[in-house]
Amino acid sequence: MKEKLARNISIYRKERGLTQEELATRLGISFQAVSKWENAQTMPDLSLLPELCRTLQVNIDKLLGYVSQDQPITIYEEEYKTESYYWGTEPNSGVYRVLQHMPPTRRLKLLDIGCGEGRDAVFFARNGYEVTGIDVSDAGIEKTKRLADGAGVHVDVIKADVLDFRLNIPYDIVYSSGVLHYIKPEFRQEVFANYKQFTNPGGIHVLNVFVNKPFIAPPPEKEPHAYKWHSGELLTHYHDWLIKDSSEIVFDCNSSGIPHQHAMSTIMAQKV
Repeated sequence: MKEKLARNISIYRKERGLTQEELATRLGISFQAVSKWENAQTMPDLSLLPELCRTLQVNIDKLLGYVSQDQPITIYEEEYKTESYYWGTEPNSGVYRVLQHMPPTRRLKLLDIGCGEGRDAVFFARNGYEVTGIDVSDAGIEKTKRLADGAGVHVDVIKADVLDFRLNIPYDIVYSSGVLHYIKPEFRQEVFANYKQFTNPGGIHVLNVFVNKPFIAPPPEKEPHAYKWHSGELLTHYHDWLIKDSSEIVFDCNSSGIPHQHAMSTIMAQKV
């Protein structure tokens, strides 16, 4: 609880454009007190919580980490409420790279960040990995559980916003497809440092991000919480890991019913 509250105070303070001193002044306390909150050394006095929430423009549940957002962060929440699977049930091609480079010949813990409706997470579970999936969509979480039940496997699914979520237990494999554009640029260094810290030696990250290209029109989906990545940016977070593969592709997409293209950077990196 203390660590989650510390992280959320820091995140929402920065979102409001406040320094620690400015937040302290508004609350009538010392900036050292705010620093101690954000370093998880102490917690705010209960009497300060209402004013702290008003200043940071969040409700108490969101500040304490019980909910990620006041409003749905993903435009796919409504899409996932249908009986059919919006993305289908066949896994992404990236799952085969995991299977090839780190097959489950022993017990391997795998994290699927932004598991959506579960097609990749369930594939991994069917192939013998111990799988945890996170997603912010309630409908997506329910469909992941349903897909796993239908396949006769278990996936531990957690509701979490990728912007707020941090690891506190180690994994052998961290996997994510088409989700990391929800991480704001100013938080990426911290987020990836956390992912890397809680990866077992010899473990791998298999990730992709959408990248902006001047010769590709913006996608038709209007995502209010999506942030740009640039070519080569993902690779910079892994300068101290062994790069097993790194590439950039352009592919056709019809997910919105309107034909369009995406450019995507992919990476497979190993902690050695």
